[in-house]
Amino acid sequence: MKVYPRDLLMKQFVNYLLDWQKNVFQRLTILLTIIISGILFTIPAVATGLYEMPSLQTINHNWIIDEAEVISRATENTINRTLEELTDQTDNQVRIVIIRRLDYGETSSSFAIALFKKWFPIPQEQVNKVLLVLDTLTNDAAIITGDKIKPLISDDIANSIVSETLMLPLRNGNKYNQSLLNTSNRMFAVLSGQPDPGPPAIVDNRQLEPNFPKAEDIDQGNAIAWVVGLLIAATIIPMATYYIYQINQTSSDGQDNLS
Repeated sequence: MKVYPRDLLMKQFVNYLLDWQKNVFQRLTILLTIIISGILFTIPAVATGLYEMPSLQTINHNWIIDEAEVISRATENTINRTLEELTDQTDNQVRIVIIRRLDYGETSSSFAIALFKKWFPIPQEQVNKVLLVLDTLTNDAAIITGDKIKPLISDDIANSIVSETLMLPLRNGNKYNQSLLNTSNRMFAVLSGQPDPGPPAIVDNRQLEPNFPKAEDIDQGNAIAWVVGLLIAATIIPMATYYIYQINQTSSDGQDNLS
């Protein structure tokens, strides 16, 4: 059988494709593993139930508990100092709890009520207490007040604290530090007998939306589909090329035999 330069080039090309297929398959496999791992790590953490919350004795003078880890250490320290000062001056106590997500079927209100009763089971202990619960998955919040607090924080003020003071910075870019600082400062003023400063002023900082999608808006499912498609292509194309080469090789052998 004669060997033509064309056949040698074809063999080299097929070997190159097979090597390319192997390398690309390995790289795409690594890439796919990284993408899937990233998606798994972005899945919300396990829900926080009532029994996962620490006892009141263990948190001591930590007036704010950030289970979701959405505020800075400086903000946490500032809020703790503010609420500690409030307790020293008035004996009124405010507890703030931030969690990442609630159990299925639970709401911020039901969780706050249950936690309030867990931490302050005796009615006499509840009279001067305030509990604010924020769920960062939905940015839903609830506030519970004792009987001694209600004349200071009326239902209207409580609703304003949650829906305006707490929520306005969250609607404007999830600014948790600013949101919780504003909330603790307003409750300090109201509960220490100062005039209610009210909710923060609304500033219209709207800008034109960009005409390109943000990274977080891109469907992760499409990315996986693209990677799977590339893996399939990297496998099929070299096989098809080699199959065509074999057909051409057989045809060349037949012509050689005839000659």
